[in-house]
Order: sequence, then C-alpha cells, then structure tokens
Amino acid sequence: MDDTKAQIDRLVEQLNHHNYLYHVLDAPEISDEQYDSMFRLLLKYEKQYGYTPPNSPSLRVGAPPLDKFDKAVHSFPMLSLDDIFFIDDVDEFDRRVKKLLQADYVAYTAEPKYDGLAVALTYENGHLTRAATRGDGTTGEDVTQNVRTIKTVPLSIIDMGTGDDIPELIEIRGEIYMAKADFEELNIQRELNSLPLFANPRNAAAGSIRQLDPAVTAERKLRITCYGAGIIKGLTLYSQTELVHWLKKHLFPTPYRFQPAKDIYEAIDYIKDVEIARAALPFNIDGVVVKVDDFTLRQRLGDKTRSPRWAVAYKYQAHQAQTRILNIVPSIGRTGVITPVAILEPVSVGGVTVSRSTLHNWDEIRRKDIHTGDTVVIERAGDVIPHIMWVVEHDAASVTQVVEPLVCPECGSRAVREDGGTVLRCVGLNCPPQLQGRIIHFASRAALNIDGLGEKIAVTLFESGLVKDFTDIFRLTKEDLEKLPRFAEKSAVNLIQAIEKSKTTTLARFIFALGVRHSGEFASRLIAQHYETIEALYGVKADALSLIKQMGDKTSSAISEFFADARNIETIETLKTLGVTITNPDFSTAENKDTGTKDSGRRLAGLTFVITGTLPVSRKDVEGQIRGAGGAVSASVSKQTTCLIAGESPGSKLDKARALGVRTVSYDEYMVIFGPFSE
Repeated sequence: MDDTKAQIDRLVEQLNHHNYLYHVLDAPEISDEQYDSMFRLLLKYEKQYGYTPPNSPSLRVGAPPLDKFDKAVHSFPMLSLDDIFFIDDVDEFDRRVKKLLQADYVAYTAEPKYDGLAVALTYENGHLTRAATRGDGTTGEDVTQNVRTIKTVPLSIIDMGTGDDIPELIEIRGEIYMAKADFEELNIQRELNSLPLFANPRNAAAGSIRQLDPAVTAERKLRITCYGAGIIKGLTLYSQTELVHWLKKHLFPTPYRFQPAKDIYEAIDYIKDVEIARAALPFNIDGVVVKVDDFTLRQRLGDKTRSPRWAVAYKYQAHQAQTRILNIVPSIGRTGVITPVAILEPVSVGGVTVSRSTLHNWDEIRRKDIHTGDTVVIERAGDVIPHIMWVVEHDAASVTQVVEPLVCPECGSRAVREDGGTVLRCVGLNCPPQLQGRIIHFASRAALNIDGLGEKIAVTLFESGLVKDFTDIFRLTKEDLEKLPRFAEKSAVNLIQAIEKSKTTTLARFIFALGVRHSGEFASRLIAQHYETIEALYGVKADALSLIKQMGDKTSSAISEFFADARNIETIETLKTLGVTITNPDFSTAENKDTGTKDSGRRLAGLTFVITGTLPVSRKDVEGQIRGAGGAVSASVSKQTTCLIAGESPGSKLDKARALGVRTVSYDEYMVIFGPFSE
C-alpha cells in the first residue's frame, strides 16, 4: 500500500504542476489528451485503493448540491477600501500617512483592482479547509465546495523544499474573477440555451461562486488572484512585497504587474501606466490599489470603522458623453439572436470615437424608454463596448417609436421569442450569419455524416462563395472543388462521393442535421417515431408535439416555429429535388408503444437510461441498443430516470443518482438485467 500511495502522490504532484502551468502561467508542457489520461489513471487508483490526497485534483469535480450556504465568521474583518478619483487625492493620501506616522519616507505597493468577488481562503497545516465570501466584512458565506472547483486555487500549500515556511494557519485573501474571453463564451452558451445573459464578468463570477450546486460552478471558468492575508500562525512576514513573494513561491496566482514603489510618485506612475494598458488586459479592472508596504507601519496606522488607513483604491473614472440616437437597427449574430443596435451621432468618449452602441435586447429599449432621436448619455467603463446609460431628453420633433422586428433583417425568415424569454431569434435555415456554423453541423457525423466536410473545408466553401445555402452542397462538382486550395483531384472526388452517399438518410438524422434549437439526437428520434415523413411536420403545432412523451415545451415550440417558416420548407423541398432521400425506420418501432404487450423489440419501452463514465464498449452502441429496444437515453439524471449505467470515472451524475435514489448499475450488470439476452 505504501508504494501505491507514493504512486498516487506522484501523480497528484505531476497533475498539480501541469495544472499550474496551464491555468496560471498559460504555458502548458503537455497536451490536453496527456493530462486527461493521467487524470483518469489517478481516478482509477484513488477508487481502487481508497486513498485520495487532500490536494488531489479529483476533489475539484464538485460535491453534492447544498440546500443553503453556512455562515462564515472572518478571523479579522474584511474591510472596504476608501475610493479616490484624482491624482491629487493620491498625494493627499501620502501626506496623511506621513503625518500619522510622523515620517518623511514611506514605501508603498501598487496592484490592479480586479473587478470580481472578494474571498478568504483558510489553510490549516497547508491544506485548504474553508473559503468564505466577504459578506458584510465580518461574516460571509462558506463557499468552500465551489471554490475547490476553481483550478487556479491551490488545494494545498506546496512544500518547496525548505520545510519551514508552511504556516500552521493562514487566511489568504483574494479576488475571484472571470476573464473577458471566458465571460463572452459563457454568455454565448447561455444565449444558445435561451438563458438570461450576465451583464458583466463581475456579475458572472459572483453568480457562479454562489451556486448551490458546485457542478455548475465547476463548469464556469473562474480564476483567482491572491493579494492579502488575515490571520497567520507559524509564519512571519514583514511586508506586502514579502507576502506576494511568498504567495508566488507557493504557486498562488498574484496580481498582474504587482509593483513595489519606493515612494508615492512611483505609485502614481504605475497608476498612469496601467490606465493606458487597461483596455488590452484580458480581465476587467476598475482601478489600482495603493498600500503601505511595511506591516509594522500598517499596525501603527490602524483601521477606521469600515476601511484601513494604510490603503486606498484609486478608481478610474468611467468615460461618459452625450450624443443623439440617429437610428435603431436590428443586428443578427452567429447564434441567430437579433439584437437592437443604436446608431449614434459620432462622439469622442475617453479618446475613442463612438458611433454605435448595443441595446442588448428589445425589452431594454422599453425599460429605458429609448427612441430614435433621443439625446442620451453613453459610457465606456471597463468594457470596450459603449452602453447607453439613460435618456437626457426626448426631441418631440424627431422622436420615433422603436418597433421590434417580425422578420430577420438578413434573410427575411420569422423572428420569434421563446415563451417568457427576452431573446429574439431568427429561425431561418439559410440565414447568412448562422450559415457557416449550420453547415458544419449539417455535415457532422451524427447528422448527414459527410466524410471530409469538416470545419476547415466548410469555411473554405463558405468563404469562396461556392456554398451560400444548404442546397449548394448538393450542387458542388469535382471541377468546383479542384479550384480551391488544398484540393487535388482525388480529394475532390472523395468529397463528391461522400456528398452523394449522404443523400440517403433517415428522418431522425435529417431533423438533427437541420439544427433546430433544442432538438438534439434524442428529440429528433422521438419525432421520427411519431411522424412518418418530413412533410408531416410542415405546419405542425407545438401542442401536438408536446403530447409526445418526453418532448419538452421548448423543443415543441422550436420545432413548430421552424416548420412554420416558408423559406425553411422551400429549402427542404429543394434538397429533395437534388436527390436527398429520407427514410424512416424509427416510425415502425413506435407502433406498439402503447399496446401494453411484451414485444421483444420493445422490451425497454417506458424506461429511461443515463450513461456516465467510460464504458468497455462504444457509448453510441449502447445508446443505439437501448433505443432499438424502445428505451430512452437522457443526458441528465432526474427523478424520471430508470437507471444510471456507470462506467469508469463516472463523475457528478453518479452522486446525483444516489441522492435521488436512482438505480445504478455497471455495464456488465446492465447487460445481465436489461441486455439483449435478459428475458
């Protein structure tokens, strides 16, 4: 067992090292596949031998959901900082500090003020035991389970070989935040799922860390920067510079461009430099924190009721200006969402000429009472994109009411809202901004399976103008392809043959290939079981679709809206004239679904399975076996789940199944109980 423990410890050490290189330094040394392989091996060993080190990356996968957060009292209050807005105020802070200390010289430090959520991390004997939000400064909320999922948070303080600087107890303070790129990616996914968008990265980070289900937090790409300490036992640090050096040494992320300053003038130079670099930073900041470096001097200065006397936050001013709205036009993005954009009289805001501003959604226009012709205040704060803050006045002579469009501005297809949602979306199959992504999906393995028509080729076809809609795929010739870069005669022939082969498909695959919102492989097969032909779906009502067992309201509405659009039906009919043939082997399997007879071909009718982890056979084969026997396969565990099939490294679905009392079996047990020979 000792050898096994040592092997697990070595794996943990290696994984944590590579995790630090990837997530903190952005300098990976191994591929994602190599990391995943090592991680799966660790999970296997930990499960097999019942030993999980306290700093194991397996502890980051998330714990069972909570009913509520417990209160967490801070060892020392987490005070706010006094905000200042002018360089003269920085000078005044320096004069005040020197006067209180009766000193002629004081050294400072300067660091960006991250726009995130303050937390305190408690480590006992080197291991993370608690993470708490700031709350009211005295008492926060215990969010340990969620913070453990953040890959840049060390689960243990690494012994760097000295053996004498891991304290008995230390509370490290920092800021949890979300990078701009990760925030944009999160909002795109929420938009695709018709969920409300986060207003900014700070709101996204705060909302993510306060999820009762840690699995949700684990999916969000949160980060942390560590900049302070509360209680410390068993370690003596004398300054902010020494603290940051200690944090870096033990692999804690520290503030970008942390700067010791021998006097206030160096701190002021830093403030000016960071303001210039601010827009290009990969994360949002709203200022710079200036601190007295020496901890002994901090003790002499002390604290006020709500803020320390030894630090201030210099806040960058939001750039605002007044201008007039010339027009409000609909703009469509690559996910099909139609948003209003204000066309403005050009105005300089913070040195940048602004002539457009997003209005986010059509409800925002009504909420702020915005019209064409209004004089408005716009602002560029931490974000590059300007926002309309409020209306200054309505010009009665030129004000025009804004009307939400009924059709897409790009393709003329229907513009629809999902029930209760704020998002307006185009349902057009051939909508230009969406087309490239739709074609990639259309040709994918689970859809029409056009071998050779991957993302790069799809982009080339789209950019060359050879493919402007779905029907153009089936009009391509060998001669067309040979004119494109990277296409020789053989590759051109192979793609044409693959396209020809794809013309014969099933209704379930075809519906999935169309990329209708909310209709994945499972929903597409359900529809195919209840509707014999594609023509039977033309004009289908959502109410009729919702009668299908396991068909949700959102999916029913999306399918109905899609097949109510005349342009979509015209495209499908054109595809048929170009040789696309749609069969439906799934329809016959549904004929006996409600007879109550025991049909060996329907032995799993009425049962719902969820699969998690790695199976000894292809997951697709198992799913096909279940569906072929009349059963259903779901992506998530719920009270309606009949059985969870758990392979190697099952993850959070297994925990949820146990919590809900859902039956859990291994693959071998599934084959004995439910498989083709179980009668």
